[in-house]
Amino acid sequence: MKIYVELFCTWFKIGLFTFGGGYAMLPLIEKEIIEKHHWATQEEVLDYYAIGQCTPGIIAVNTATFIGYFQKGVLGGIVATLGVVAPSILIITFIATLLPTFQDLPVVKHALNGISIGVCILMVTSIMKLWKGSIKDKVGIFIFCLSLTIALLFRTATVWVIILAGVCGLIFTNINKLGEDAE
Repeated sequence: MKIYVELFCTWFKIGLFTFGGGYAMLPLIEKEIIEKHHWATQEEVLDYYAIGQCTPGIIAVNTATFIGYFQKGVLGGIVATLGVVAPSILIITFIATLLPTFQDLPVVKHALNGISIGVCILMVTSIMKLWKGSIKDKVGIFIFCLSLTIALLFRTATVWVIILAGVCGLIFTNINKLGEDAE
């Protein structure tokens, strides 16, 4: 029973203290999931994020579900998922009742602007960590540049960019294996 409480409370904390979505959660996930509880490695979390991008739903929810599932099966996945979404439900319900009354106050507008800046900083930090963990060679740099170019120039849906990057990774891996086998 203790592990279920830990899963719920840990993911509740991650959901409560993270603004800006899945990528902004990476620093807190790294601290809580990787360093404190040792429920996953850095590489596993990156894999969960990649899978979370390709599956329907929110990255944070998908990641919580994966980690909970790998810790305690289906019930662990459900508990972790409930933990990560509960703060959002509670906060949105609270704000929805109060925001119409206070939304025009300058202090509220400034607070929301400050939160937006903080979220941008967290996202840049997360991108830098993803870069370090994912781009390890010239092929990775090429796939990154190709994906970025396609995403920016053609405004392609994210899922197609991810699928293309995965296919490129498979192709280059097989080309490298063929080259190694030929030697």
